[in-house]
Amino acid sequence: MTRRSVTEHREAVDALLATLGENRVSEPLSVSAPALLARPGEFRGRILADDLLAPTDLPTFDNSQMDGYAVSWFDLVTASPADPVQLLIAPQIAAGDEASVLLPSTAAPIMTGAPVPPGADAIVPIEQAVPPYFQPAPGTGGAQASGGVDAHPSVAAEAAENSTASVAAEAADSVSAATVRADESAAMGAHDAEPPLPHPAPTVWFIEPVTPGTFIRRAGSDVAAGDVLLPAGCPLGPAQLGVIAGTGLTEVNVLRRIRVLLISTGHEIRDAGSTLGPGQIFDSNSVSMSLALLEAGCEVTAVPCRSDDADVLLGILSEHASAADLVITIGGVSAGAREVVRDALGTLGVEFGKVAMQPGGPQGFGVATLPVAPATAAEAPPAAAPATASATTPATAGVNTAPDAAPTPPASITLPVLCLPGNPVSALVSFEMFVRPALRRLSHSEPSERVREVAMMADPADSPPGTYQVRRGFVAEDGTVALIGGPSSHLLHSYASSNALVHIPADVERLDVGDPVMVWRIDD
Repeated sequence: MTRRSVTEHREAVDALLATLGENRVSEPLSVSAPALLARPGEFRGRILADDLLAPTDLPTFDNSQMDGYAVSWFDLVTASPADPVQLLIAPQIAAGDEASVLLPSTAAPIMTGAPVPPGADAIVPIEQAVPPYFQPAPGTGGAQASGGVDAHPSVAAEAAENSTASVAAEAADSVSAATVRADESAAMGAHDAEPPLPHPAPTVWFIEPVTPGTFIRRAGSDVAAGDVLLPAGCPLGPAQLGVIAGTGLTEVNVLRRIRVLLISTGHEIRDAGSTLGPGQIFDSNSVSMSLALLEAGCEVTAVPCRSDDADVLLGILSEHASAADLVITIGGVSAGAREVVRDALGTLGVEFGKVAMQPGGPQGFGVATLPVAPATAAEAPPAAAPATASATTPATAGVNTAPDAAPTPPASITLPVLCLPGNPVSALVSFEMFVRPALRRLSHSEPSERVREVAMMADPADSPPGTYQVRRGFVAEDGTVALIGGPSSHLLHSYASSNALVHIPADVERLDVGDPVMVWRIDD
């Protein structure tokens, strides 16, 4: 690969990674609060694999949008402040109750979310009733049980004159029933207690008519059974998972995350917590790049290669490549001696060269045919995408099936490979510039690109001619950006102290204080 521009290399990486979006494999995801809370990582950034049809109406039944009274609009057609309508109060309906039929000339106290009873076709909010509060059942004391006569005398007088014979008859029936119940209670042994006095049937007044359908949430008004509940490709956030659970579904098919085999290389790297020998360093790349990949929506297997021997790296690939969709290596890509990635993959389909960028010049990419150990080849499920093609030889590769059969070549797998430089800042900047946007698009993560702003330079800066320089900086509230650390690719602490990447184009060799510059915010 010759010295590419930043734009050219980004386009090449986009084209390479685009194959990962073809024929994506799906997998089931259980939808329940216990599953989510037990394994929250499984639910973050998931994408629906297929159109999901609603198995039922939402809401599943007509229900009340307000606390109030369920009524028949016909009963209130003549209601006005001058001519109020008085209705008997039917049994209360709470959310989760089964509603009985609403009789003519009655009003049922109903709570938000409760089913609208048959015979009712409107809800009057409690604030619009007289009295504007729910009344206790007969015999419980408290507020006036006769329908608010004392609370609203101006209405009561006219309402008494306009009471219909049917209301009076039903009120009388209620009084008789209450008397019978009181007599029965006394006969059952309340020997030293006074029999309860009968109470008049409670009523409620209405002073205006109501339109059919008022404050009723109709069944299917959110979504009807058989409609597309959520389309394929939809990211599953709180609202989407909630509506899935609301239909009673317990499992959906989601796109399997892109599986990345991450290999940080170097004879010198060791795990944090171990004892370092001469010339050894702790492996920061495995940690920083693993998190960067997770945030880009990937599933990551990190296996460091603590050797500069190409055969060791090929052994790691042979063991783990069959469970990956993409291989990303860090380090070993320059033109020096003992460049393990270049030595191992240079003959397998990966192209190496330079990009006109600082830091992050050395890069490698391509579609590589990688060896697969017979055991892992036999265990690996068949892949559905070109990026995870099936092994080119059967699982019995390497085993003679006849006494005079020629040796069978080892199994192999074809995967896209990205090779990033090894210095920590170079690796992270390369990931930001070329890899992260493409992976976030594949995972439907928004925004896929970093937020871009124009800031004013707080410091002067020089840049090599013909090289796209990416510096670390901190954007202040006044819109100025101060550079943090120098351009060197090992200054990871400077990167960690920054909130922006400062972009100096290849045709700009110097920026002075106050000059505008594009920055990518990395503090989201």
